[in-house]
Amino acid sequence: MAHSPSGSRAAAASAGDEAFTDATADDGGDSKLSALLYDVSQQVQGALQNMLKMTSEIDRCDGEIEAEMERAREAVAEKGRALEDDRDRVQKAALAALDILSGAARGGM
Repeated sequence: MAHSPSGSRAAAASAGDEAFTDATADDGGDSKLSALLYDVSQQVQGALQNMLKMTSEIDRCDGEIEAEMERAREAVAEKGRALEDDRDRVQKAALAALDILSGAARGGM
């Protein structure tokens, strides 16, 4: 008879017959293994639920970050347009001042 990984004893009959389990095998090892497997499966299930919660939280935060980034992009674009307008006004004022100064220099000669 040979011992299986679960601790029960099994024997193989001669050619073509199936292996059978010894009725006197100790089931204490099997129940401990079952309890261990149950505990591990509960821990895995809990870990998976925690990962699902974290994934949901990450998705929510990702959405908030994307919205904040879009608001920042819009604010930067608006600030860029305002700076462009300011630059145009300053450039026009500088050109007007140059025209005034060049006209005064021509008339004064």
